[in-house]
Amino acid sequence: MATEVLQTQVIQKAWEDASFREKLMADPKSAIRDVLGVVIPDHIQIKTVEETPDQFYLVIPPDPSGVLAASQKPRSMW
Repeated sequence: MATEVLQTQVIQKAWEDASFREKLMADPKSAIRDVLGVVIPDHIQIKTVEETPDQFYLVIPPDPSGVLAASQKPRSMW
């Protein structure tokens, strides 16, 4: 499943289901596994934060320089 699709599904479910949102905040891997059936590998860490109208979180992805050949484009990390 593409990262963007998974993120969209998780966000939509969190907006619709308060109990899922609570579990997502406390234990995101379990919440995603239980509701969407997606198992996220142990070496992947997930931190869930909830924005408010007065807060915005800017996520800076890993710097791909030195990792990717010049001809390759960066891809999502999940």
